[in-house]
Amino acid sequence: MKTIRFERDGTIGNIVLANPPFNRLDARFSAALRDAVHEASESNIRVLVVRAEGPHFSFGGEVREWPGKDVNWFRTFVAEVNASYRAIEALRVPTVASVQGVAFGGGFELALACDFLVAADTAVFRCVEVTTGMLPIAGALQRLAERVGRARASRYSMLGEPISAAEASTLGIATHIVPENKLGDATVALARQLAIGPTRSYAATRTLLKTWSSGGVGATDLVMLDVVMELYNGEDAQRGFANTAKAFDADPAVAGHCSDPSANEGPQLFRGEVNRGPSIGVFSHPDNDLRPRDR
Repeated sequence: MKTIRFERDGTIGNIVLANPPFNRLDARFSAALRDAVHEASESNIRVLVVRAEGPHFSFGGEVREWPGKDVNWFRTFVAEVNASYRAIEALRVPTVASVQGVAFGGGFELALACDFLVAADTAVFRCVEVTTGMLPIAGALQRLAERVGRARASRYSMLGEPISAAEASTLGIATHIVPENKLGDATVALARQLAIGPTRSYAATRTLLKTWSSGGVGATDLVMLDVVMELYNGEDAQRGFANTAKAFDADPAVAGHCSDPSANEGPQLFRGEVNRGPSIGVFSHPDNDLRPRDR
């Protein structure tokens, strides 16, 4: 039986950790995750959700397999896990981690590899590696530093302190916090919103954010014009501009409505979060049929 599988629901893909109750990252994990990511990349999905069966997202590495193993075995294992996580980051579609229960060690790092992190309000995150004399080996240290700053990254990686869902939200680790019994519904709602959105725009945004992560503001400025011009020449943007212009001409009040940030607040899908939709003139105007058709 596969410990990780890829599933599709229309244009929404799911990578499912299917080894409950702990969903540990064992020797089979990296190959299974790699295969699932490859299946996702070869499909026509428009968003990918990473979720887990059972009460917990993942307790992290299966440390019981490691004692006595040769250092070259461990080096290869770590390299393969990192390659699988980076492959998720390299996808051209938005990615969502849906986290319940415990997300420790490599499980926490898997969630950090996604664009969005939707967590149950009872979820707990932790860098546990220090308890075995190690450090985060699949990207948590640098990704935490990027999100919460060097000082807090040092605190959580060196002291191994647990991070509650509320704290993860405050620090910017989690993008959405929902009641535990609403996690599935909230994840599906977000995935559906992303699946009908402008996929090329999402891909370009991810490109610029990844460039900023690796090279800073200067590097992002260098590539920004080329990325934006490619979008401008695309069908989505041209159709969007045309329909927005028509909406403005038909009702001048729409222009003022679009310029008011508070005017485009959607339903409260997530507790403590406002679902701000795209510009009303582009995707939400009643006269507009603008579901993106290109990838």
